[in-house]
Amino acid sequence: MGDRREELAAALAEVERRVGDACRDAGRSRSEITLIAVTKTYPASDVRLLAELGVSHVGENRDQEAAAKAAECAGLGLTWHFIGQLQTNKVRSVASYAHMVHSVDRPRLVDVLSREAVRVGREVDCLIQVALDAAPGEGEGEAGRGGAAPQEVPALAGLVAKAEGLRLRGVMAVAPQGEDPAAAFARLRTVAERVREEHPAADVISAGMSGDIPQAVANGATHLRVGTALLGRRKPFVR
Repeated sequence: MGDRREELAAALAEVERRVGDACRDAGRSRSEITLIAVTKTYPASDVRLLAELGVSHVGENRDQEAAAKAAECAGLGLTWHFIGQLQTNKVRSVASYAHMVHSVDRPRLVDVLSREAVRVGREVDCLIQVALDAAPGEGEGEAGRGGAAPQEVPALAGLVAKAEGLRLRGVMAVAPQGEDPAAAFARLRTVAERVREEHPAADVISAGMSGDIPQAVANGATHLRVGTALLGRRKPFVR
């Protein structure tokens, strides 16, 4: 356990250095950025070690893993982010522990999330997932395809803003594979600005993973979803 703590501490220090450099290059303050540790396929013991090291935001993309880890780490005061594509049959579980859902991408999901949030007496923060190409690829925090087309985002944001039990916080996206992330995140920033015109409090831009931190920060990202750079290469997920 001691060796693993040292590994994570060193990785966290390096990620913080990269984020700090990106902020300085972009003329931004480090305080503007929330670092989310994406712990999928890694055990709750790693979540506990990261919490000891000062990490307070944790991201998961499969309810099966997330629900168990959230329960096991319930006393740590962590903020849990659900960042994978969300099936409606998993919403009841996710609404019971997730503080923020990054992957709202269709009206039906808004309806089910709202109903379940009300049922458990919680207010769930929501981000609209934006598809930055016709077929977004998998990312560190995402389980396959998903996302609303940019032209669909304003209407979807309006649905979330009016939904009981939900709070519209902003947008999320994954840079398409094979494209310059800076160009993709610039498009996301434009979508985010459109949303903020109608909903000024929706100021979150969730963008950037281990490989594209500088490009995300330069284009206004407020939340970075970092997995591999913190925890190492992914282990196979066993169902």
